[in-house]
Amino acid sequence: MLSLLKTQLGRLRLMAYVEGTSFLLLLFVTMPLKYTFDYPQPNKIIGLIHGLFFIMYVYAVIQIKIDEGWNLKKTTLALLASIIPFGTFWADKKLFLPNEKG
Repeated sequence: MLSLLKTQLGRLRLMAYVEGTSFLLLLFVTMPLKYTFDYPQPNKIIGLIHGLFFIMYVYAVIQIKIDEGWNLKKTTLALLASIIPFGTFWADKKLFLPNEKG
């Protein structure tokens, strides 16, 4: 896991995992607690944390787009992945992993 911190793409992959996990916690744990059991405190905390991770993820995608010269399609898919449940995990597998062909 620490090897991911050595490269910009590795840091983006790590951020995608963290952002995606916080999004799933928000959707499937804290939202039901808030609306089903009238317990909003976890939603406030996880919502704030997720918001910070979301901003960091978007920043990382834009930064790597500029530095690595990603095209508009790849950048757009990476950004859209952050608003779809499980999207960042898909992006990690399909967009962020190094191309192993050739």
